[in-house]
Amino acid sequence: MISIEHLSMEFSSRPVLDDITFLINRKERVALVGKNGAGKSTLLRLIAGEYQPTEGRISREAEMTIGYLPQVMLHQDGKTLRDEVMSIYHGTDESEQARFVAEMDRTIIGLGFERKDFERPCSEFSGGWRMRIELAKILLRHPDLLLLDEPTNHLDIESIQWLEDFLKSSPSAVLLVSHDRAFIDNVCNRTIEITLGRIYDYNVNYSRYVELRKERHEQQVRAYQNQQKMIQDTEEFIERFRYKATKAVQVQSRIKQLEKLERLEVDLEDTSRLNLRFPPAPRSGDFPLIIEDLRKDFGSHNVFHDVTFTIRRGEKVAFVGKNGEGKTTLVKCIMGQLDYLGTLKVGHNVKIGYFAQNQAALLDENLTVFDTIDYVAVGDIRTKIRDILGAFMFGGEASEKKVKVLSGGERSRLAMIRLLLEPCNLLILDEPTNHLDMQSKDVLKAALKDFDGTVICVSHDRDFLDGLVSKVYEFGGGTVKEHLGGIYDFLQKKKLTDLGELNRKSALKTESIPSAKTDRSRTCDSQDPRETSVEPTSAKLDYAAQKAAAAEKRKKEKQIAETEAAIAALETQQAEIEQLLSQPENQTQENFQKYESVKHRIEQKMYEWEILSEE
Repeated sequence: MISIEHLSMEFSSRPVLDDITFLINRKERVALVGKNGAGKSTLLRLIAGEYQPTEGRISREAEMTIGYLPQVMLHQDGKTLRDEVMSIYHGTDESEQARFVAEMDRTIIGLGFERKDFERPCSEFSGGWRMRIELAKILLRHPDLLLLDEPTNHLDIESIQWLEDFLKSSPSAVLLVSHDRAFIDNVCNRTIEITLGRIYDYNVNYSRYVELRKERHEQQVRAYQNQQKMIQDTEEFIERFRYKATKAVQVQSRIKQLEKLERLEVDLEDTSRLNLRFPPAPRSGDFPLIIEDLRKDFGSHNVFHDVTFTIRRGEKVAFVGKNGEGKTTLVKCIMGQLDYLGTLKVGHNVKIGYFAQNQAALLDENLTVFDTIDYVAVGDIRTKIRDILGAFMFGGEASEKKVKVLSGGERSRLAMIRLLLEPCNLLILDEPTNHLDMQSKDVLKAALKDFDGTVICVSHDRDFLDGLVSKVYEFGGGTVKEHLGGIYDFLQKKKLTDLGELNRKSALKTESIPSAKTDRSRTCDSQDPRETSVEPTSAKLDYAAQKAAAAEKRKKEKQIAETEAAIAALETQQAEIEQLLSQPENQTQENFQKYESVKHRIEQKMYEWEILSEE
């Protein structure tokens, strides 16, 4: 459907993408992953046609359509929500228009809007809600290829789940950038990693990719270390015999060899062993937070009422629910930033550490990144400041940048690091992961799990909350409900509750149908009881399924055998090149390139073999 061939991109002579080639086929759902600044958004903009490559080309099928959702966009004003979304429809057929309107309503509601929002001017919505309006317009166009850059940053859990289901059932191909591990795991079946300007293509979901990437990284490190040893040995030989006439030819040969050598690169930054810990939490009372019959109104609008719960010392809880249901409002009540009705008691000796969504705006713009952290760090942690900054992508020269030149995302990460170092025993985090990549989120999550104080986390990131919180408070409809268990326990209960409501509605509909026309042996809610067609017997279905499964198994076994033969041939070729390279005179750039090419092809075939074997 779309072909990227030998694509390179530079900004101010700095290479971002270097000679990358891959295909995207119809209906594929591809996750684009890599560190911040690796070039993911740049690649999306190249495919969307907003950038022109320095070299290479992008070939598209004729009449192919693309829907692109960038991280930052120009927002529309002057129209209502309904009119803005409706503006993409240009048909004249009434029945077709009616179908579009029905789909439009489902999409807008699925993305978190309510019917009362339909007639509100777009200018009244915040940036996050306007992003949803743009996303609705893109989804309703049903393009051949969807390019989505961080689509979940402004969505709540329910809207993310709706978007997951939509994308999984959509006929569009999808290429998306996201730091939401659960989202890309559930949506995508292929992962492309960008690192050091190159791509590595894995025909697996994100979780499997992580395992395979670890193996590939270990192989790359070994190859890099071997080459570094060869370079060191060669340089020592040159230095040792530089002035011996009898060795002049060999010395010159080695010098030319080093000049022609293509130096291997590998991302050696590894923070997986970084043990980032909060300072020990001062002991608080047994109940850091007690709330009874709490109510908050803005004028005539009630945000929540009759809220009653208690949080014990050491508990880690999540506040979840649709945007606008009062999560941040309650946090501001706890912080004393808003007044309220009812009782809210902060316990004895409670020291609150608070990360607000606007926390980045409170940093001193004239300090450097390093000084910002050095100012609050105490004790042994001061010796690890550069390691911590590196874990949050402020390594090297970036640590000397002034805060005033940082982007919004970088400021948020810096504010998070500051919070990690301040002694407190009640941490309140309002959407802490929105601007963190997966590696930084892992570091933060590990630190929070080890934290011996109390945590309240407002978040829509299921993977981040999983294994971290043991209680969930659900905000919605003016109430706050307590759910014991982790985030996936809560989501499972929610789905069962929704299914129960669906079944009750279905039962009511069934009762309204005349009994003479009702086939009571049917149990599938999606089946209309008034239909009279005869279902195939289970035996026929079993036989057909077994036959199809056997055929598929034979096909996979044949593919496995072919892959094993290809691997054996490549390994023979690899052994021959290794034998060749064992002689110093054969250690040329061309031979090293051949070796790396064969090794890469073996890796790809091994990945194929693993996937085929699992299937």
